[in-house]
Amino acid sequence: MEYITRTLNISTHQEDEMVNVYSSIETILKESGIISGEITLFVPHTTAAITINENADPDVKKDMLYGLSKAFPKEEAFQHFEGNSHAHIKSSVIGVNQTVLVEKNAMVLGTWQGIYFMEFDGPRTRKLIVRISGIK
Repeated sequence: MEYITRTLNISTHQEDEMVNVYSSIETILKESGIISGEITLFVPHTTAAITINENADPDVKKDMLYGLSKAFPKEEAFQHFEGNSHAHIKSSVIGVNQTVLVEKNAMVLGTWQGIYFMEFDGPRTRKLIVRISGIK
């Protein structure tokens, strides 16, 4: 089994944002030469996340961010001194890791699926760790 690890730097421009990272991950996969295995995606931040979701209709991104803002609004009653408790909660709910299977040097995803880095406390420059393991 072989593996490679790369770190992507993601620049966000809004407080809440979904950034499509599929192409960047695909490039790393192609360069790796891994034919069969898996990709582990990890976000080392407590106010950001990674998700797999629909990539066909851009309104899904808007709806996801709107729904999360309604479910987890900024509240004055939160005690955390940075004022970003809502962002910590969103990160925990969405999650900071995903696994994608690899077959024939391609990601195994559904027809409409894309991979999104989710920012909840931006704008910032963030990291996404990509580890690809498998056989060449």
